[in-house]
Amino acid sequence: MRGSKKFLSAALILASASLLAPNAMADKIRIATEGAYAPFNFIDSSGQPGGFDVDIALALCEKMQAECEIVTQDWDGIIPALRARRYDAIIASMSITEERERVVAFTDPYYSNVLALVAAQGSDLTLDPEALKGKNLGAQRATIAGQYLEDQFGKIANIRLYDTQDNAYLDLAAGRLDGLLSDKLPAYDWMQTEAGANFAFKGEDIDIDDKVAIAVRQQDQALKERFNAAIQAIREDGTYAEINAKYFPFDIY
Repeated sequence: MRGSKKFLSAALILASASLLAPNAMADKIRIATEGAYAPFNFIDSSGQPGGFDVDIALALCEKMQAECEIVTQDWDGIIPALRARRYDAIIASMSITEERERVVAFTDPYYSNVLALVAAQGSDLTLDPEALKGKNLGAQRATIAGQYLEDQFGKIANIRLYDTQDNAYLDLAAGRLDGLLSDKLPAYDWMQTEAGANFAFKGEDIDIDDKVAIAVRQQDQALKERFNAAIQAIREDGTYAEINAKYFPFDIY
């Protein structure tokens, strides 16, 4: 699983040895993330991008022996800015969808996702249409969760879409939402915080075969294949598992 186009740069020069791209040290790859989708991407206490997506990006750049720069971009403009050549790739928990595949090319997936409903622990809310009549449900705009709510329950419930996931959490915690439909992994992370401690998942996960991958411009097939080789390499050498364990006590691949 997000329009002003404000960028925050973090120059990250990586020089580890790799067989994937022996002549690639002259490369400079600009990678965009959102910076507002913890634990996958956020701005850390020093003002720099961090999170699972950023750690994966750095590991891939190391394997490709490329100099990388991480920038942040508001979600709503993240694909248009890629196509306008403001950066070369998006590593921002972007799901592969048919609509997006018409305008960008995706690498192999680097993690999998399901949707989940979050509500107060004492709530009996479920995704049963009868239970949702007149309820206020939220999700982040331009995400699979938001589209799912509008498609499935737009005529039953009051759907509120937010520019960031954090703003959706704020309204849920303040009682302005009865429930939030979200990618399960960031919601799990939020529920470990003080603000989210009194909330729980409700009902069954929604498995929509959601695969998350890196987006590049359609003409940049060589870059896509370099990323694919690097994804395979960090899966095989244990780097991926180390990053995974830093954020989740279970495998998200």
